Amino acid sequence: MGGVAGGRLAAAVSAAGGLGMVGMGSTATATALRTELAALADTSRFGIGLVDWVIRAQPDLFDAALAARPTLLSVSFGADLSWVERARAAGIRTVTQVYDADDARRAAAAGVDLLVARGAEGGGHGDVRLATLPLLDAVLDAVTVPVLAAGGIASPRSLAAVLAAGASGAWLGTCLSACAEASTGDAARRALIAAAGTDTVTTRAFDVGQRLDWPERFPSRVLRNTFTDRWTGREDVLAGDRDAEAELAAGIAAADQRVAPVDAGQGVGLLTGSRPVAAVLDELCTGALNLLGGWV
Repeated sequence: MGGVAGGRLAAAVSAAGGLGMVGMGSTATATALRTELAALADTSRFGIGLVDWVIRAQPDLFDAALAARPTLLSVSFGADLSWVERARAAGIRTVTQVYDADDARRAAAAGVDLLVARGAEGGGHGDVRLATLPLLDAVLDAVTVPVLAAGGIASPRSLAAVLAAGASGAWLGTCLSACAEASTGDAARRALIAAAGTDTVTTRAFDVGQRLDWPERFPSRVLRNTFTDRWTGREDVLAGDRDAEAELAAGIAAADQRVAPVDAGQGVGLLTGSRPVAAVLDELCTGALNLLGGWV
């Protein structure tokens, strides 16, 4: 949730009983991370999420993350797991997203403490080969470390489902993106609340249009708009179209949701308004526990 999960959202999640993550996306810098960490105020329990290929280009960003002494450090979207040893040597627990059983085994063998099985329903970047529940089954069969489920979890029922399937918890994104504490812009927040679950699309158009170096393996699930309609599947043409690049930049600057990207998973249709984080988490957890109590 780079650009959405800043220090303020992370602090609110931790205050409500979860572990809030400061998400640093593909345009992250060490300076930007320090700014978001300052917004945590006196929050002592927090995590930091980084993009693998970004910290390769900006080692000072990883150094700044280690220096912050987070409770949990997440690095995803890469195959090089050498970062794990440095984090664990600093006494920091580690987590990474995985997309199949082989990913899970490699991560566990490298010493990662906690895995996130991120299904194709999830918003933002990720591999889209397996849905959340089949992926969770495969990962739980492959490793013995704790596994969190991610992708499409936005209601007490979906949370209860992954917990009943064996997940140790849930890694939440879209259901928190419309909260008042998120760094989501007003126009994007309105678009999220208005969207149906069928209004998302998986695309590389925004990455190519912004000249971001995301690997092809990791497209992004976003709200569908006129830009995705025009360019999804035509990214090779988009890569050389400077007018489209300028149009996208202008749309982002103007928060024009007909053009600008808004990350969203398939649980987006369950968003009904902008509520405080504490209210969202209380509803999810209380409802899920009630459902599980009746089930067992």
